[in-house]
Amino acid sequence: MLDGRGALRRRAGLRLWLSGGWLIVVLVCAAFAPLIAPQDPLAQDLMLGRLPPVWMAGAEPGYLLGTDSLGRDVLSRIIYGARVALLVAFVAGTATCLVGSALGLAAGFYRGWVDRVVGRLVDIWMAFPPVLFAILLIAVLGTGLTSIMLAIIVIDWTRFCRVVRSETLNQAQMDYVQSARVAGFTRARTLLAEILPNVLPTIVALLTLEMGIAVIVEAILSFVNLSISTDDPTWGGMIAEGRISIYQAWWVLVFPLAALFLTVLSFAQLGQGLRDRFDPVLR
Repeated sequence: MLDGRGALRRRAGLRLWLSGGWLIVVLVCAAFAPLIAPQDPLAQDLMLGRLPPVWMAGAEPGYLLGTDSLGRDVLSRIIYGARVALLVAFVAGTATCLVGSALGLAAGFYRGWVDRVVGRLVDIWMAFPPVLFAILLIAVLGTGLTSIMLAIIVIDWTRFCRVVRSETLNQAQMDYVQSARVAGFTRARTLLAEILPNVLPTIVALLTLEMGIAVIVEAILSFVNLSISTDDPTWGGMIAEGRISIYQAWWVLVFPLAALFLTVLSFAQLGQGLRDRFDPVLR
């Protein structure tokens, strides 16, 4: 049993190191993009269109990952695109977590009419297809990062609400909750001081997963030109452009797609690793 727990901790540590390391790299690139990016991501030079990466024949110095059809540096656009991806991930993910977790905690702990009202809201929200609902909201609110983040919050709070409610229901049946009530804790104090710390690992895992989902949603909306201006670098916009010229310049598609894949995977693995590492049951 102890060996199994030790192996689980080692796997959790590996997840944390690998996923956290990649996300730190992306965060540094986003924060210091003007200093790190080798070229202006918006500068166009048709004479330098579709240059291959530096290790291929016909490459030009200074364009490590090549250029797109307009002569814009692919690496610089990926670095600046990380800003948009992480902004949506952190703002939309955190707001979604706060709204959904608060409703889930309240529904699972107080039960009664609170649980019924929250349950009906969840049922109504989940009756709408998420992607179509997001596109509808963007069409109503208009394009832009603010609209995208609001759409993610409005759609995805139900994921947190359902899972956190279920975890809260389980924790509310534990002996330590009954002991807290006998000790004279108020219901609010019992919820915040006793139940919340034990539900927190699940919330953290969901939060990091939601950040990855937010990155995907922004990329999808950029792919269909429902995000920010098409001139501004976004991973989804680069993927859309690269799809058109995949046979002439595969690097325009592959590199932003790899950045998107690794970032989403790292968010998911980071959450799982944190949960395995800090789960009270495992401790």
